[in-house]
Order: sequence, then structure tokens, then C-alpha cells
Amino acid sequence: MGFLLRREEVLNVEQLQSMLDDSPVRAAQAILMAAKEGVIDAQALLGQILLEGRGIARDQALALRWFQIAAQGGHLIARNMAGRCLEHGWGCAVDEAAAAREFRLAAEAGLDWAQYNYANLLATGRGVAEDRPQALALYRQAAEQGHAKSMNLLGRYLDDGQYCPRDLDAAVQWYRRSAEGGDFRGQFSYAAVLADKGQVDDALEWLRKALAGGNLKFLRTAYTALAAASDPQIRAMAEVYQQRATELVPTLCVGMPVWTLCVRT
Repeated sequence: MGFLLRREEVLNVEQLQSMLDDSPVRAAQAILMAAKEGVIDAQALLGQILLEGRGIARDQALALRWFQIAAQGGHLIARNMAGRCLEHGWGCAVDEAAAAREFRLAAEAGLDWAQYNYANLLATGRGVAEDRPQALALYRQAAEQGHAKSMNLLGRYLDDGQYCPRDLDAAVQWYRRSAEGGDFRGQFSYAAVLADKGQVDDALEWLRKALAGGNLKFLRTAYTALAAASDPQIRAMAEVYQQRATELVPTLCVGMPVWTLCVRT
């Protein structure tokens, strides 16, 4: 039988991660076995593949359950993912208050993604009382850990002088770090700064990078900003963004967005 697994395969989570690319079904079986044996990383990974339907039948409710099991064992990323499920109603009714509790616990333990997610709820008053100064503090904590999305948002606060002294130089540095970290919104923010300085070629390079990674909501918002640009080369990018948005529309209802379990930008 091709699916017999050695014990070391079952318990080696790094190996299971690599197996997902080569043989998703085989990897899913190994992940399930390891999760049932109590391997916390495998429990979190099982939740992920159940959420995505990767190598195993997609089951959002069961994904949430495995995230919760791993979270009870101290797995911070699984706790953050349980929060994501509760926030978006993946496998459960939407419960933003419960999502906020999960994010807060993981954020207090130092997880950058949870700090970012909890800050988003605090900034908008979803599931928790609105507290923008606290949201800013959390974005800063996550940014200082290297979280690219938080870097861009910290830059915005500093750029606008919201709940902190205005510091344009610091804002630009955070935009640049966010852009270099791969966040498409950070890339767009940094491109705007460069365009304002007359560095059009550099701005266009970052706009192309933002275009490649941007989602539909971002592309539509960016189109409006680009269409109003004074520089003709920057303004011409509006049509490119609009075309990319048009290409993305048919894929909106296909599959589940992938929320990877690794801690990265």
C-alpha cells in the first residue's frame, strides 16, 4: 500500500509541510494521524488543510474545532486562526466578540498576526469597544516584530498624526519597510511617497509590485487614487489596475482564501 507511513513521518511536522506540496492526500493522512496522537503543530496544520480542502475534504466547522484543540494546547497561531474563523463565520456563526477574545489572548502572548487582527477590531469597534490608541500601540508592537501589514498602518498613523505626534520621516521609513516586506498596501503607500518626490520610475516599480499582489478591494480603491494622479505615467497605471481587477472578479467565489499557519509577513 502506498499510504503506509513510518512513525517519524507522522511526527515530523516540517516533513508534513513539505509533503503537502508533493502529495497532498498522503500528507493529509499523516497530519491527521499526528493530530490524533496529540502533536499540537499537526493539530493546527490539520485545521489549516481542512479550512482549505487541501488533500482532505473541506470542512470549516471541523477546521475550527482542531484550531481550538491546538489553541488549548498553547498553539498561538491556531488561536489566531480560531479567531479568524469566528470573525468571518468559517464553520460557525459570526461572533466578533469571541474572535476578539481569541485575538487578544494570542496578542498578549506576543503573536504579531494576532496583534494586527486584534488592532483591526479595536480600530473599527467590531466585537470590542473602539480604542484607536490601543490599536495603534498593537500595530506598533507587530510592526516592530517585522509584520509588514502593521508597518504600513503604523506609517499611516504617523503620516496623519492620528493619536501620536505627526512624523513624516518615520512614516516614510515604515512604508518602505512594509513595501520591502511584501505588503501590497505598503508598496502602494511607498509608491505614493516616491511619486510626490518626483521619483516616478521608482514609484512605478512599486506600483507594479502592488498590482501583482493586490486583492480586488485594494485594486478598486487604488484605481480611484491613480486616476486622479497628476503625473501621466502614474495616471496611466489606473487602467492597468482596473484591468487586473476585472480579471479577478470571476475567481471571487472559487475556494477559500489561504491563511497560512507560518508566522511571516
